[in-house]
Amino acid sequence: MVDGWIKTYKVISDSTANVMLIHGEIHTMIFLRMFPRVSEFENIPIKTKSKVWIMTAQMEFTSIPFLKDFEVDVIHGALLVALHSTDVTGFQTFLKRRNPNEENGDGFIKDFWRQVFNCHFSSSREHKFDRNVCTGTEKVETLPGSVFETTMTSHSYGVYIAVYTMAHVLQSMDSSQFNSRMTAEIKRRNSISKEPWQLHHYLRSLSFNNSLEETVSFDENGELKARFDIINLVTFPNQTFLRVKEPPSSLCNDICHLGHRRIIMEGNPFCCYDCLPCPIGEISSQMDMDSCTPCPEDHYPNKGQDHCIPKDVSFLSYGEPLGISLTTLAVLFSCTTALVLWIFLKYKETPIVKANNRNLTYVLIISLLLSFLCPLLFIGQPEQVRCLLRQTTFGVIFSVAVSCILAKTLIVVLAFMATRPGSRVRKWVGKPLAQSIVFSCSLTQVTICTIWLATFPPFPDVDMHSLAEEIVLECNEGSTIMFYCILGVMGFLAMISFTMAFLGRKLPDNFNEAKFITFSMMVFCSVWLSFVPTYLSTKGKHVVAVEVFSILASSAGLLGCIFPPKCYIILIRPELNDRQYLMRRK
Repeated sequence: MVDGWIKTYKVISDSTANVMLIHGEIHTMIFLRMFPRVSEFENIPIKTKSKVWIMTAQMEFTSIPFLKDFEVDVIHGALLVALHSTDVTGFQTFLKRRNPNEENGDGFIKDFWRQVFNCHFSSSREHKFDRNVCTGTEKVETLPGSVFETTMTSHSYGVYIAVYTMAHVLQSMDSSQFNSRMTAEIKRRNSISKEPWQLHHYLRSLSFNNSLEETVSFDENGELKARFDIINLVTFPNQTFLRVKEPPSSLCNDICHLGHRRIIMEGNPFCCYDCLPCPIGEISSQMDMDSCTPCPEDHYPNKGQDHCIPKDVSFLSYGEPLGISLTTLAVLFSCTTALVLWIFLKYKETPIVKANNRNLTYVLIISLLLSFLCPLLFIGQPEQVRCLLRQTTFGVIFSVAVSCILAKTLIVVLAFMATRPGSRVRKWVGKPLAQSIVFSCSLTQVTICTIWLATFPPFPDVDMHSLAEEIVLECNEGSTIMFYCILGVMGFLAMISFTMAFLGRKLPDNFNEAKFITFSMMVFCSVWLSFVPTYLSTKGKHVVAVEVFSILASSAGLLGCIFPPKCYIILIRPELNDRQYLMRRK
């Protein structure tokens, strides 16, 4: 055997190859360890330090007794392809607690102890003072790595996995062959009498997690789906060494960092690839990943896209600045509207309040008051009742307000036409016309809202996709078509009101309400025409803020353009609050 080694040494020494692939078993390591000594005795020049040793998986670094003092630097930098292994919790503690004096029936450990500590076991008194007697208190952790490794090697890990596999296979076999009615004694006898070939069927497609939560699986042929580690042996002068796991790297490019994935380069070798950042919403938490992993719905990637962060829950609340601002505006406008209503009730007998249907004016002011309070249903965490009421309440209230304006506009135009000699319009002017307009328009909106609530009602929902870093609590409208039908009815009434008011804006009265209604409807229509594209392009809680702002702005436009001139005359210029003056033509 030594003669064969010497011939091999000469071939290696004379070779110009820089990489040496060694295929062998455990005893092949003896061949490498003796290389320096044989080179010295056989006068073979040592040229191995510039060479790279690549060893196969079944080779282990194990020293037999006469090799304990041999140098280990000959294998410094060697690469070992080994089955994937992981440190098992408690394994080193278990090794440190082993004691040959306490192991009954285990002759192996005493043989091992004698060899590695160069001592012997004896119970006779004549060896009482012998320094080479094994006491059993020797520490295995003091042994150099070349003699005994306390870490779990790939072979040991393979045995560890094999025991787990056998346990799972036997369990699967027992559960499939024996039913619960069989006695425990029959099961015990059958378990003892199992043949090895009977286990092959249960190895196929077996998959389980071991105590380290690592997945162990077999293919349809019963072969282990194994991973391999590339290990670099790093030696030290004190006869110890480390096994350093090396990630394989390409000669074409560096490995892909966290947050990136590999993309194959067409026309280049398989080991050449580009590194591209992970797509939006995905991460790669390990180096050199072939693909990125999407984050769960309730998480989002960090800036480096190497781990996921929980999303914050978001909705338009009363406690944040935006919610406080909108709530303050709603309350302020509501108080202003209530003040206007009080003024009109106090001076209800004056001509300017009686003009153009006093009751219709009251309904308009009350509907504006409710419309200013309507945004309070939109602010706060979405709930079932809140979601059902907010859009329908908003649609009905605004329909009443706009239908009141439409009725007032028609009355102004018809009243002027009725003053012409021989006009037949006189019979249409009066309270029945105004009431029928308000009732029919409001009933149309109420009917649409009722159908909406009966078929596809709104409901609280969670939006996890619109915003990357937030979970938005919202009210799902149920039927978007019904929502836009409500807006369509409001828009139709508003356009008719604006058209009629525009036609009657130049009527020759000292106080022509149609002129003020024209301005109010211009503001109203402008707000809601700009609302639609803004609403569709906004995301998250700001969608609710856009609708609340539109409600407040349009309501403020109606209130601010129609009622301040009347309040001015009532409070500041009471001398103008006269029927003859108001009816006088310019």
